[in-house]
Amino acid sequence: MKGKALSMLLLAILLITAGCAGSANKQSRIAAEQGKPVVYASIYPMYDFAKNIGGDRIDLIMAVPAGAEPHDWEPTARLMVQLEEADVFIYNGVGMEPWADKMLASLTNDSLVVVEASRGIPLLQLKEHKHDHSHAGYDPHVWLDPARALRQAHNIMNALIQADPKNKIYYEENFREFSDKLKDLDTSYQNSLNRVKMKEIVVTHAAFGYLAERYGLNQISVSGLNPREEPSAAELVRLTQLLRSKDIRYVFFETLTSPKLAEVLANEVDAKTEVLNPLGGLTQQQMDEGWDYLSVMEKNLETLIRALGE
Repeated sequence: MKGKALSMLLLAILLITAGCAGSANKQSRIAAEQGKPVVYASIYPMYDFAKNIGGDRIDLIMAVPAGAEPHDWEPTARLMVQLEEADVFIYNGVGMEPWADKMLASLTNDSLVVVEASRGIPLLQLKEHKHDHSHAGYDPHVWLDPARALRQAHNIMNALIQADPKNKIYYEENFREFSDKLKDLDTSYQNSLNRVKMKEIVVTHAAFGYLAERYGLNQISVSGLNPREEPSAAELVRLTQLLRSKDIRYVFFETLTSPKLAEVLANEVDAKTEVLNPLGGLTQQQMDEGWDYLSVMEKNLETLIRALGE
């Protein structure tokens, strides 16, 4: 009797596992039937770049769900099953996805093309919050500099060509079109931010180092690389004094985290709060409304011009 019960239990587990795997891999099978490579991108910027380059020739899925805070997200068993059938996995690297290396090491999918989009790109060493060892001393928010974003997009193009060489010309043409848009964006930032009066941007999340470096700004961060870090009381006092001495008018926060810290600091120095989007993730509603990397970066520029003053 016990043996029969055990057999029934094992059969149930196998059926559940098979059902989950079948559901997870349905999209992969459909894509394979259509001749499309199945491409997983870790976070929103990588998804956006792959979408611009891959167009309708790839089946693209974002690993970190829309609206999730990418710093805190952990991969699911479902994602592991899906990646066993995938053709390409794109991630930012530089510690932005601390789960990626361990996850990839556990996969048995030998044909998976893996691209760390930030590989070979000059990285910005952190000056603050050096205790954050998960990022190995470098800022992972590479995509917020359009010039570096272009190099990330180039790495992604190469990965798509490797996985799907028959569509090489298509991917190259899409990359050229997207690179022109990134160059135009870079020019707009250069021309506009050269004219602003203030050069300090106060942010709750230290995500804008690359943007600040490229356009001659000085990032002052309230918390560290993880937006959920809380500064000490002594640090808040120091920041308040610094902001008063520089006559700071705005404190920036982001959409996926609480504005409370920015509001407290802004109230202390009689400043306003405003959103500066680091693009680590967009909500589903924002994506449905057509928001993308270029439109959000343009909106960020408008916000910076207004806050820093021409």
